[in-house]
Amino acid sequence: MKMEYVAVTLLLSTFFMHQSVANGVTTYNVVNLGAKPDGKTDSTKAFLSAWASACALENPATIYVPPGTYLIGKAYFQGEHCSNTGKGITFRIDGTLVAPSDYRDVGNAGSWIKFERVSGVSIYGGVLDGRGSALWACKASSSDNCPIGATSLAFYNSKNVVINGVTSINSQKFHIAIESSQNVMLQGTKVSASGKSPNTDGIHIQMSSGVTVLNSRIATGDDCISIGPGSSNLRIENVACGPGHGISIGSLGWELQEPGVQNVTVKTVTFTSTSNGVRIKTWGRPSKAFVDGVVFQHLVMVNVQNPILIDQNYCPHNSCPTQNSGVKINDVTYEDIHGTSATKVAVRLSCSKKNPCSEIKLEDVNLSYGHSPAEASCVNAEGTTSGVIVPTSCL
Repeated sequence: MKMEYVAVTLLLSTFFMHQSVANGVTTYNVVNLGAKPDGKTDSTKAFLSAWASACALENPATIYVPPGTYLIGKAYFQGEHCSNTGKGITFRIDGTLVAPSDYRDVGNAGSWIKFERVSGVSIYGGVLDGRGSALWACKASSSDNCPIGATSLAFYNSKNVVINGVTSINSQKFHIAIESSQNVMLQGTKVSASGKSPNTDGIHIQMSSGVTVLNSRIATGDDCISIGPGSSNLRIENVACGPGHGISIGSLGWELQEPGVQNVTVKTVTFTSTSNGVRIKTWGRPSKAFVDGVVFQHLVMVNVQNPILIDQNYCPHNSCPTQNSGVKINDVTYEDIHGTSATKVAVRLSCSKKNPCSEIKLEDVNLSYGHSPAEASCVNAEGTTSGVIVPTSCL
């Protein structure tokens, strides 16, 4: 009897070393599962083990990452066979996760940390360090041997997701990507990368609906926030952007059968020394894509090269489509936008000859260019103005 008691005691002590239960929520500490906070030991298996254990539960669970630095390789968290999905799995991260020092280890993986087909997942805190600078240097050298790079944090085909207080630095490619997902909240996000880092969009949203971005600071080498095809019902508010390429809808219209973008609100954003402020960009080729129901409101431009831009002949490289853009842009409002332009043309609306922009509204727009009046340029654009409009409207 005494030996049986000792055996049970040892079994229970081993069980509780890996997990704890408080208020009905089971917590898995990744260090107890083998993770090493030394920044050198590969801790991927411990994180995946914690996920597998949390998934096996039918009640809410927390995965806790204590202070320290954790080396993580490709980490894919699948929800397809997760019993817990929908009940709630929370990552509470007090430490820093770093990608492998050799960018080739994850550079062709698409994503470094990826969640797919999950529901009810929340991530609170933590720093994600993609260690992308060596890959940026490779791309700058025009070498043909550079991988495309991995997105640091990606959610695919997921719903009811919260990302709160996460910091992403030096991503190889996109910092955070939300694709084919619904009801996603990003709050208090901080993004930091060199202004010369290629394709390092801060937050990329595509084929998703009900995505909200609040109270975030984004400094990177590409779009602070990029909105791709098939996105709807988006709210972006209280964001500081710069350096970077601004907030962009597009590029759209590369495919003929491509879904559009609709019901987007961008509000209370400050752009500082960015190449663009608010931009809509489409390729010059046939497409059934569209942009409809967009509001840009209460924006401050500080030395921005293109504060207000619609470019339906988007051409980032030398070889470009030369047809008229098939993307129809309709019902776009620019309200209470003021500040300074770094170029003479502060408002440029270059729309498609085949599908002119319609219902463009300028309300209380006041943009200056140094000591000279700024200018506006309109091509194939129709709309209305109200309030103070500087530069003088060309609609």
